[in-house]
This record gives sequence, C-alpha cells and structure tokens, in this order.
Amino acid sequence: MLPYFPFVRSYSSPHHNPSPPCRCHPLPGQVLVENHYSGINFIDTYHRSGLYARELPFVAGQEAGGIVAQSDDPAFPVGTAVAYSTLGTYSEYTAVPSAKLLTVPDHLPLDQATSLVVQGLTAHYLTTDAHANLIAPGQWMLIHAAAGGTGQLAVQMAKAQGYKVIGTCSASKMPIAKACGCDAVVDYNAEDVVARVMEITDGVGVHCALDGVGKSTADSSLDSLAQRGICVFFGNASGPVEPVSPLRLIGKSTFVTRPKLLDYTKDREELDRRAKETFEWAANGTVKVSVDRVFGLGEAKEAHDYIEGGKTTGKLLLNCRE
Repeated sequence: MLPYFPFVRSYSSPHHNPSPPCRCHPLPGQVLVENHYSGINFIDTYHRSGLYARELPFVAGQEAGGIVAQSDDPAFPVGTAVAYSTLGTYSEYTAVPSAKLLTVPDHLPLDQATSLVVQGLTAHYLTTDAHANLIAPGQWMLIHAAAGGTGQLAVQMAKAQGYKVIGTCSASKMPIAKACGCDAVVDYNAEDVVARVMEITDGVGVHCALDGVGKSTADSSLDSLAQRGICVFFGNASGPVEPVSPLRLIGKSTFVTRPKLLDYTKDREELDRRAKETFEWAANGTVKVSVDRVFGLGEAKEAHDYIEGGKTTGKLLLNCRE
C-alpha cells in the first residue's frame, strides 16, 4: 500500500482573511480558493492505495468548498462562496480552473455544498441518466449501501423522481436507509438479497440496480434484475467487479454499464445543469444532506480508515482550517 500524502500547508494566514500572502499564485484561467472543507470520497482511498494510480508525490482529494481568495475572473470575484471538484483538495488553498467552479447559493451552507460536489452529482447522474431510461417511475430500483453518503442521496433523488426503492445495508444502518425513504430495506450481510428482491417485487425484479459496493454485491445486483433491466456499477468498495460475460445477460436480456461522473459533466452546460438541480433539491429540503463526521486536515489517515472500515453514516469532511 502506498503512503498517505494527505495535505499541504503552503502558507499561513488568518482564517478570516480571504487574501493570503501566498507564494503560489493562480495561473491564467484559475482562481485561488481558500478551502473551508474538503470532501472525503472512497475514490481517495483508491488513489492512495494505487488502485487508481497517480504520479507521486501528490496531494489527495478531489472535492472542496471555500471562499475565493484571489481572482481575475469577474464571474468569481474575491469573497464568492464556491464548491468544486479537482485533484489536490486536502489543502488549505487550491488553484482551481474557473471552469470547475460552482457558485454556492446563499441559502445553502458551505459544508452541505461541499458534500454534494462528488457524491451529490454522482447520485444525480446515476438516478437521472446512467440507467438510460430503462426504468420508469413506479418501477423498482435497487440501491446498495443505501445508508452511505452517496447511497442516502441516491435514495432521496430516486424517490423524488417517482421510483420505488429497495435499499441494502448492514442491520445497524437500516434505520438510516428507511429514514431516507427506502420502500424496503434488506440486510445484505444476513439476508438473501435476490430472494428478498423477488419477494418484494412479486417476482419481477428491479429495472435498475445501482451498485457502488462492487465485488461482494455484483452477483446479487445482476441476479435481481427484471427483464431488460440495467445494472449500474459505479464503485469498488469491496473490490473490483469481476468481468461479466455477455452470455450471463441473455436470460432476461439485461444490460450492464460502468459509468463515471466526468462523462456526465462533459461540458460547462451539463455541469451547471446538474449542480443547479442538486443544490436546489438540497436547499428546498427535497434532499437532506447528512454530514457524519468532520475531521481535521491533519486527520486524513483517520478519515480514510473510517471510510474503509464501513463506519460511515453520511458524508465525511475535512475541516481545512484546522
């Protein structure tokens, strides 16, 4: 396993001062953001472990929110609250391309906005587009790890769009999944997921399975599908999914896809549209953002241990000013 490269402290300034005496100036097309929070996502552990290789040394993290500290861009003047996704966010300050910045609405707290940049936009594209419209309102969607950060958001967004939801999680987290709106919850450690899905759906199965767990749940996701249903693999929390033979899909003419967020925020228009709806859902209460724990910037290792240990009951953040 590769070592942690959790954060950098490039300069020191009073936290109330948005214009630090910085020795690292943004390049043309960038603005300097004083990070208040950096989001912890499972993909950060893949970068750290080498599963998704990155050139060493590197600063971990790919999501943050804060206040613009230096800018020549009139769209993002100094003092603007922003959230963004780019590499290297476990830090006090980040030089961010303007094209990556999202203005945070006044009525949305910065910790919630930060929590939505990766997991929120991921849940949005998973429930709105990744299923390729192979599920219709009123049909069943299976969401694994429904009590986790992305899972909680996906459940709420799926319900907002009229889908019926079966969530899976451990027994101790079932109340969380139910509180998010799951119509049924299955303990994937103690119950036969496929049998329960077929019981709940009267033998039809689900028209979409969202699986961010990976290796340990892949078979149950595929076997729970209805005729012409789709399985969306989007994470590897338990390990990478083994290759799927096309012959495995012939029984019910099912589909498999393995998308990523970058391809569903392919240009500024799509990024803004997806972020606008996600932020609006959070601001008006359609989606409730649950922040589980906030670690200090120097506690990145402990945060990774926490998320890898399956302890999360919501979003994890680093406080970049501690």
